[in-house]
Amino acid sequence: MDDILLPILIFAGCAVALSLGMLGIASIFGPQRQTAVKQMPYESGMDPIHDAHRKFDVRFHLVAIAFLVFDVELLFLYPWAVASRDPGGIDAAVRQAVSAAEPIGYSRGLVFGEVMVFVALLALGVVYAWRKGVFQWR
Repeated sequence: MDDILLPILIFAGCAVALSLGMLGIASIFGPQRQTAVKQMPYESGMDPIHDAHRKFDVRFHLVAIAFLVFDVELLFLYPWAVASRDPGGIDAAVRQAVSAAEPIGYSRGLVFGEVMVFVALLALGVVYAWRKGVFQWR
C-alpha cells in the first residue's frame, strides 16, 4: 500500500509547493501600485460603458450551450473516424466483441449504422435549434 501511496503524496506535495511558490514570487516581484484603471472591470479590452453586472441576452447562452453540445458530440465521433481509417481499428473491436460471446453479433455495417444514427440525431438537433431561432442574432 505504501508503494502506491508514496508517489501520490510526493506528487501532491510538489504541486502544492509549486503553486505556493509561484504565488509567493508573484506577490514579491509583481507590481504593487493600485490605480483606478487597474480596479476597473475588464471587458474584452474595451472600456466598460455599462454596469459590469448587466444581463446578457439569453440567445448568447443558447448559442454557447449549442456549441458545447456539438463540440462534445464531435469528440465522440473522432475516435470512430480515426479507427475507421485503419483496417485493424474497427475490425479489432468487432473481433473482440464477437469473441466475448455477446448476445448481438457486431459487424462493420452495424458499427457504421450506429454512427449514422448518431449523426442523424445531431442533424436533428441542429434543425431543431435552427427552427427555434437559436442561430439568429437580433
